[in-house]
Amino acid sequence: MTMALGIGTYALFWEWSEAVERPLDLAGMLERAGDLGCGVFQVCDYPPIETMSADQLEDVRQQASDLGLALELGTRGTRPDHLNGYLDIAEALGVRLLRSMVRVGPGEPTLDESLAAVRGLLPRLHEDGVSLALETYEQLPSARLVRFVADVDDPRVGICLDPANCVAGLELPGDVIDRCAPYTLNLHVKDFAFTRRDGWVGFTLAGAAMGEGLLDLGAELSAVRPLERGISMIVEHWLTWQGDPRTTVAMERRWTRQTLARVRSGLGDHIEETIEDEGEPNHE
Repeated sequence: MTMALGIGTYALFWEWSEAVERPLDLAGMLERAGDLGCGVFQVCDYPPIETMSADQLEDVRQQASDLGLALELGTRGTRPDHLNGYLDIAEALGVRLLRSMVRVGPGEPTLDESLAAVRGLLPRLHEDGVSLALETYEQLPSARLVRFVADVDDPRVGICLDPANCVAGLELPGDVIDRCAPYTLNLHVKDFAFTRRDGWVGFTLAGAAMGEGLLDLGAELSAVRPLERGISMIVEHWLTWQGDPRTTVAMERRWTRQTLARVRSGLGDHIEETIEDEGEPNHE
């Protein structure tokens, strides 16, 4: 069993943003992942990657290799020209997993158009050895996303599971996990919670330190079985601004360390349970 555990750009959301005085560049993010003992880094929704030259992309690929990091890539949408552009970047970086989202609404392709686009991409996905993981989120019910992936009906296309995203669509995280686990190719790991707004008028759904929110991490790991299935796990956060850059970045780093530690612990427990189950005598 290989542990493909790491972080992505959303675990460093504030630290590479313009809200801090010296934003972290991609090289700095990779260094951070290496320092944390990660095995994978997901460059997700990071616009600068689209304008990097071939030489710059090669530098990123080489740095990741030197640090022992597998690279993943993330974008949004299903338009063929856009996804083919990202597959070009994936090829330059040696990426084997591309995360995207089936966007819906005005100005977006219909679901039938998106389905045709993804099916049309299958020959290249197989030729390049790249898997496409479509993320769960509130604008597209998870049951509809599962049906979309089932209609594509190809092992190179599956789901990027993040149950936190579906809460705003009034879906229970446990239901999303159970529904999507068989189709999952990539796991985004973040905790979340509701808090009362000022005056007790309404709620805010935002991130929480891992283990202090509503995510049942143990149930998620048991349902997805990432080690057994070779599924990468990418730590992310929904951290709200804490009033100043220093406090916000310090909390972001603390949440990252805490999440990595809890996932590693949870995976260790899962391995022990698997070994115990396999060791039970067969009474048939």
